[in-house]
Amino acid sequence: MDEIKLAKILIVDDQEYNISLLERILGRAGFTRLYSTMDPLQIEHLLMEVDPDIVLLDLHMPGMDGLQALKLIREQTKTDGYLPVLMLTADHTSEAKQQGLQAGANDFLTKPFDRTEVVLRINNLLKTRYLHNQLQQYNNTLEERVRQRTEDLQKAKLEILQLLGRASEYRDDMTGRHTQRVGRLSGLIAERLGLAEQEVDMIRMAAPLHDIGKIGVPDDILLKPGRFEPHEFERMKSHTKIGSNILEGSSFALLKLAGIIAQSHHEKWDGSGYPQGLKGEAIPLAARIVALADFYDALTHERPYKRAWTPEETLAEVEKQRGKHFDPQIVDAFIQLIRESAISLTDEDSA
Repeated sequence: MDEIKLAKILIVDDQEYNISLLERILGRAGFTRLYSTMDPLQIEHLLMEVDPDIVLLDLHMPGMDGLQALKLIREQTKTDGYLPVLMLTADHTSEAKQQGLQAGANDFLTKPFDRTEVVLRINNLLKTRYLHNQLQQYNNTLEERVRQRTEDLQKAKLEILQLLGRASEYRDDMTGRHTQRVGRLSGLIAERLGLAEQEVDMIRMAAPLHDIGKIGVPDDILLKPGRFEPHEFERMKSHTKIGSNILEGSSFALLKLAGIIAQSHHEKWDGSGYPQGLKGEAIPLAARIVALADFYDALTHERPYKRAWTPEETLAEVEKQRGKHFDPQIVDAFIQLIRESAISLTDEDSA
């Protein structure tokens, strides 16, 4: 393997003769990137400067012995890295080898050196490092592919959510923008309430599916101009349960939240809403937020059965419904949002 001959080899030994001998052996074997020091205190500096592929380390040295130096090397080695250390020693005792192995040595070369053994052991350790690096590179590439694939799937999920929301709205909103506006406004209200960023994003993305149940409501009810008869209103109210049923059972957290919103966004703070007649904080927070966003947007935009209210008329009605239809805290946050921010909630595209 040509890569092996390009390896950077760091030799640490307090005897100049040993360093010279190893450099001659390795040079004749074709290794050219050889670095050495007789001072073990220079190891930390050389590890950063040289970035060696293997370290040949003497066990017994003054100032810092091989075991201390080995501990320093392992502290400097990346957790996912593999830097082989070949311990050089004239100590043939099993105790010395056990101490070296426990400290993290990968192999031993006994003095006096055998030329063939030196080359073979170094080649074996470098091949192991080379294969480790290949595997690490492959894993990194695989992780990146998985990350990219996960990101693509997440984008696809969000696109599907947006398309589902638009599909339901095209029944009575030919622009299809109502769902986008409700999602954006719900996110702004949630943010103004001080919810965590992740919660804000979840509400913003789930809110557009609040009326997906309209898919199951007949046109003669959904598009009827004027007031509903009692039996017609009951059929209209069924869109909350239909939406909940459509989204029921999903393992996707965003769809679970969308199902909660679809079912409960017509509940009212005073308990007079539907389908369950929930009251106050028994109504899920996300549904309370979307209820106001949906109400504001629906009134300020024309539909087949109604004219568009002015923002001023709608805001007055929102304030009137504080504590009745809407959570007072959410009304306060919404009014603050309208009055203090520079955003426009009347613009067709930005609202």
